[in-house]
Amino acid sequence: MTLSVVIPARDEAGCLAQTLSAVTAALRQKGIPYEIVVVDDGSSDGTGNAVRDFTRADPAVRLVVNAGRHGFGMAVQRGLLAVRGDAVCVMMADGSDAPQDLVSYYRKLEEGYDCVFGSRFIAGGRVIDYPLHKLLLNRMANSFIRLLFGMRFNDVTNAFKCYRREVIAGLQPLISPHFNLTVEMPLKAIIRGYRYAVIPISWTNRKHGVSKLKIKEMGSRYLFIVLYLWLEKFLARGDYHRDRAGRELEKRGGV
Repeated sequence: MTLSVVIPARDEAGCLAQTLSAVTAALRQKGIPYEIVVVDDGSSDGTGNAVRDFTRADPAVRLVVNAGRHGFGMAVQRGLLAVRGDAVCVMMADGSDAPQDLVSYYRKLEEGYDCVFGSRFIAGGRVIDYPLHKLLLNRMANSFIRLLFGMRFNDVTNAFKCYRREVIAGLQPLISPHFNLTVEMPLKAIIRGYRYAVIPISWTNRKHGVSKLKIKEMGSRYLFIVLYLWLEKFLARGDYHRDRAGRELEKRGGV
């Protein structure tokens, strides 16, 4: 099983080489077949050149340019179109996600799960240098989502998650152009019936550059996608559930 890692990047030249070195070293050490797709989302600081330099040493790392509409969600979607692996993980370019957790995701997928989600807020999980105001907003947002959907998973808003390739196909169409994609993907996977596991992960605040997440701009967008998926869960009568979709495909002779 080849693992594709999608890394959206905008003006991340200062940290990309370190992130790529850590991720590729961890995967090679454990003998995990991989490709890494870095999506340059309109950078002006040489991010693309940093990836090209790394590619000379490791051809499994590829640069994809998002030449269309920019935004975190659009960059991830561009990367998803370019992947060739059997499973896909979205990671941040700033090194906040731990490469050893990526290995744990892969091992969990090998057990047969469709998706693996990490939580920084269960036993064994941890956060390092998380700004207090962002931490409080994170906990409030995730509590709201848990209450609304009646589920136990408590770290929906984190981008760092892993999916089998067929799950990505089952989540279409993805409609979030910004950071709200981090909520759309796991919630769709859950309500559409994909089997998922939750494991503890760690998160470390970035040491270089500036976060692209603008909380004031994203609040209404997060709320929109959460309510949109709540409507799917409770009003769509299972039209998009994986089991029903599979049965209808069989009737049409598709499988």
